[in-house]
Order: sequence, then structure tokens, then C-alpha cells
Amino acid sequence: MQVDRFFQTTRGKIVAELRRRQSASAAELAALFDLSPNAVRQQLVVLERDGLVEEKSARRGPTKPTREFSLTPEADKLFPQQYDKMLAAVLREVKDRFGSSAVESIFDGIAQRAVEKTKQKVTATDAEGKVAQLTDVLRNSGVTAEYSLIDGGFMLTEHTCPYSGVVKEHPEVCSVIHQVLDETIGGEHRQVESLAAGGKSCKFELKGV
Repeated sequence: MQVDRFFQTTRGKIVAELRRRQSASAAELAALFDLSPNAVRQQLVVLERDGLVEEKSARRGPTKPTREFSLTPEADKLFPQQYDKMLAAVLREVKDRFGSSAVESIFDGIAQRAVEKTKQKVTATDAEGKVAQLTDVLRNSGVTAEYSLIDGGFMLTEHTCPYSGVVKEHPEVCSVIHQVLDETIGGEHRQVESLAAGGKSCKFELKGV
């Protein structure tokens, strides 16, 4: 399976949405993708056959249980793997040998390269166009991301982060996305939720873009 092509298909989009929501019913997915529930169930049957999705009963209030679908551990292989422990160990060794400034210098370099690559793809002249293109860049890098309109700007949400397990010990990791936001879309941004701090996602308020 070619992962990039897979996520462009209906089944791939269902997998990405289940990753974002954690679980959903066939009816909810059908409404989201403007498909019939039967069409979605057909896709779910294939995903279940391939070991990527499992079905379970969930009670929502006093009504009868709803059949919900969620991803299996096998589906995690479709997404970028998290090498949190190894990365944390490497950064810890660098910090012990050369000090905190060495770690900061490493992430300064990573951030600068990320900015250069992102600038090549964020070329829109209008605010929403910039945010939409940045969201696409994040998605193409394996982050489950989306944006929405808020009063005076936008809310950028990252539902997944390959480095969330490292941030508590090495907060320098987060400097990359902050620098990318500063130098590619401009304006002001403020992080209002963090996966590393126990949140369900990383959220950034973007204003004055």
C-alpha cells in the first residue's frame, strides 16, 4: 500500500478521520463525507477485513447502544512512527555533554530548514489561503491537522504530534512550529492547548495574518 495515495482515497480519509476523532459511527462518517451510510459501511468492511478498523458498541445517553468504529494498533503503522524514547535519549545525551544551548542550537537549525521548506509551499497572498496551505504542509508531513475560523482570525489544530512525548523534558522541540508560524504566515499566534500538557490536541490562535 502506498500511504500517500491511500490517504487520498475514501478509505484513507475515513482512517484519518477516525484517527482525529478516536471513534465514530457509520452515520457520522457518512454525513462528514457526503456519502450514504451503506457506502461508508462498505468501506469500513474492507478496513475491518484489512485489520485497520474494529467495531464496538458504545452507549450514548439513554438510547440503545450505537455501533462505533475505531482504529486498531495495526493502523498506527500508516502514520509516522513515534521514536520518542530514542529522541529523548539523544537530546538528553547532547544536553549532558554540551549543555542546553547545544540542544537549542540543534532545534534552531531544524526550525530554519523547516521554515525554508514551508515558505516554498505557503505562497498565497490572502490570510485564509496561507493558513490552508500551511495546514496542507502539516498534513503532508504526517500530522493530523485542520483549521477553523474564529473571531479575528483562525484556530490551527494539530490532533497528532510525533514528538509530544518528548516535549515535557525538551520543550525546545516546540520551537520549530512556533518559528514556522512566525516566519511563514506572520501576524500573532498563541498556543492555547498542548498535547504535551495533557490536552487532546495542540491548538494555536492565529490573528493578524
